[in-house]
Amino acid sequence: MAEIKVIGGGLAGSEAAYYLAKRGHSVILYDIKPNSFTPAHKNANYGELVCSNSLKSNDVYGNACGLLKEEMRALGSMVIECADKTRVPAGNALAVNRELFAAMITEKLKSEPNITFVCEDVGEVADGENAIIATGPLTTPKLCEFINKLTGNGCYFYDAAAPIVSAESIDMNYAFKSDRYGEPGEGDYVNCPIDKEGYLAFYKELISAKRAELHDFENFKVFEGCMPVEVMAKRGEDTLRFGPLKPVGLTDPKTGRWPYACMQLRKEDKEGKMYNLVGFQTNLIFSEQKRVFSMFPALKNAEFLRYGVMHKNTYINSPENLESDYSVKGRPNLFFAGQITGVEGYVESTASGLWAAINLDRKINGKEPLYADKKTVIGALAAYISTPNCDFQPMNANYGIIENIVYDRRKKAEKKKLIGERSLAEIQKIKEIL
Repeated sequence: MAEIKVIGGGLAGSEAAYYLAKRGHSVILYDIKPNSFTPAHKNANYGELVCSNSLKSNDVYGNACGLLKEEMRALGSMVIECADKTRVPAGNALAVNRELFAAMITEKLKSEPNITFVCEDVGEVADGENAIIATGPLTTPKLCEFINKLTGNGCYFYDAAAPIVSAESIDMNYAFKSDRYGEPGEGDYVNCPIDKEGYLAFYKELISAKRAELHDFENFKVFEGCMPVEVMAKRGEDTLRFGPLKPVGLTDPKTGRWPYACMQLRKEDKEGKMYNLVGFQTNLIFSEQKRVFSMFPALKNAEFLRYGVMHKNTYINSPENLESDYSVKGRPNLFFAGQITGVEGYVESTASGLWAAINLDRKINGKEPLYADKKTVIGALAAYISTPNCDFQPMNANYGIIENIVYDRRKKAEKKKLIGERSLAEIQKIKEIL
């Protein structure tokens, strides 16, 4: 078996290292802990959770992240096993005792004889070495320099992203398609008008809505180039009407006039399954985003596939640099995994580590990499980070990135269950060839 470097002892790195060691490979797990820590980390154990103790929903047939966890359980995920064993009451969410969770992951890793631990700030990976870089959103400057040279277009600083809603949840009775000054019914944008009374009510709720707290190493100066919509709104009642809600050139076919204010939604994917709320970068907590942004009549029943986020993050332009197995183009034995690839969230990061490890093991053994089948969530994430995208931004697990399924439109509730059943059937096929 081969010698493999895994750089980073977070969730993705821990998952990858354990899988590869269990496959008989000699794994060297590098991390700067415990000699030093990033500004976000405090625990000397591997697999430390920083922002939350929640791994989101456990609903297999009603939530994409719940389905992803079930796929990972079926594929033997060590991290999800540890999460299940350290679970604390949190309704339908998989929340864990952070200390016990990290301790169990560390114990699993250290009980594996095929893993060697090295405390070191790695600066490069030599040509021909088998390696997975899974260093997360706070990758050290030394390694970032190597990544910049490797990718040719560097690491991105991810500051803010607007929410994304599913196309089928937009109420087109209260919306119309048109580009600015374009003909109604044509164009790439869906326009969501709101009258004066509705706008003023929305404005009042927006400026008073609860915002997420930033970490000590983050501050709003970081985000000056991409101002949160709630901060912009506090500059004056009409500020948004001259900014992201500008109605100029958007003639509502129902009235023949420009609306008082108008939110524009832009296609997020080629198929038009997902739409981005243009200019609505935000730091509101997720529940407030849904409550406040749904005040637009067209979004009253909107399904939010991704909520807006603002945080310090480092990621690469994966579509230009990675294959769908997470390997680097032109460096087939060098892989990336975790948030640095552009997957967003604890579970998604872990899943990418598992997928990368599975494919590196296959590559070393002379087998073809697994195809990123969009019928599964784990495959859809791999396809997302490797599909050409001129405006690539991190993405979480959601139904918008999964391949559509034929279902009875009168029984919309069945759709997610059918997707889940199809996904787990595909995962079973994968298990049979591993």
